[in-house]
Amino acid sequence: MMMLVTGGVLFAYAGMLGLCQGLERHYKQVWSRACPPLLRVILRAAGWLALLVSLLLCAQAWGWGMGAVAWFAVMSLAGLGLVTLLPYWPRVAVGLAGLVPAWGVLQAFA
Repeated sequence: MMMLVTGGVLFAYAGMLGLCQGLERHYKQVWSRACPPLLRVILRAAGWLALLVSLLLCAQAWGWGMGAVAWFAVMSLAGLGLVTLLPYWPRVAVGLAGLVPAWGVLQAFA
C-alpha cells in the first residue's frame, strides 16, 4: 500500500509540474526561453494524465470512498512542494519529476 501512496504523490507532483510548465511564464522561468505552442499542449495533457493516474493509485490504495479524499490531500501536498521549490530552485523542481520512472522500476521489481 505504501508504494501506491508514494506513486500517488509522485504522479500528483508530476501532474502539477506538467500543468505549471504548460504556462508560458513558468516555462520561461525555468528554461529562459519561450515555450513552443505544441509543447505547451503536450505538457498540459501530460499533467492532466498524471493527475488521473494519481487518482487511480489513491483509489487503489484506499478504495474509491477515501481515495478521492486522499487524492485531494496528495494534490495539496504535491502542489505545496512545487510552489515551495519553484521560486528558489526551478531546475531541481523539474528534476524531481524524474523520480516517477524510478518509482515505476521499483514497483516492477517489488
